[in-house]
Amino acid sequence: MPAWLEAGLWGLVAGGALLLGALVAWRVRVPQRAVAGVMAFGAGVLVSALAFELVVPAQEQGGLGPTVAGFLGGAVTYVAANEWLARRGARHRKRSTGQQPSEQQSAGSGAAIAVGALLDGVPESVVLGLSVLGGGGVGVGVLVAVAISNVPEGLSSAAGMKRAGRGPRYVFGVWGAIAAASGLAAALGAAALGGASPTTVAVITAVAAGAILAMIADTMIPEAFEGTHALTGLVTALGFVAALAVQQLGE
Repeated sequence: MPAWLEAGLWGLVAGGALLLGALVAWRVRVPQRAVAGVMAFGAGVLVSALAFELVVPAQEQGGLGPTVAGFLGGAVTYVAANEWLARRGARHRKRSTGQQPSEQQSAGSGAAIAVGALLDGVPESVVLGLSVLGGGGVGVGVLVAVAISNVPEGLSSAAGMKRAGRGPRYVFGVWGAIAAASGLAAALGAAALGGASPTTVAVITAVAAGAILAMIADTMIPEAFEGTHALTGLVTALGFVAALAVQQLGE
């Protein structure tokens, strides 16, 4: 199987976890505290994955300077794009309670939330695509981290969409499209960078890692803290350790 196709399929699988979370939120009224707890755990999983499976390999491949530049560039780009979307109604797109505006309250917020969801998912998908290029198959730790974190992301955001009065066509249309875009981004990442130099791959990996960390801080941790409060740090630490264990077992 071509590397780009394998990457696309794994990206689709990881993106499908968003759709699974949205389906659970639509069918079952999950307590906000439970949503927040799973979100905190997912944040810890992602932090662990980006630290040990993205930043460290990037530094080993491309050196400290390119890694730092790429990492900060990814964070700055994400924050700038996120702030632009926030002004259009997408600030609370991962919130499960009543913070998301309805279309009547903020015209165009539905489109902004959809674009924001895409912004959150693309860096993770590109990283999945890059992990296939080594020839040993998809990076198990990265795949598990993205899939685990995507379930609470889809669950929380879909719950907020439902509270804001958005219908199933919008909710599942958004998450279905994001799942498809995740597969496409992973495939394109593998196809475009298949012959790239190690330094180029390291910089792109660092850019994605910086964007993911900014996303965690801006959108996941606020939702997690709102429900778990003092336990947020502990649950996040558990997610971090769980991802580290998966990464070590996969080696």
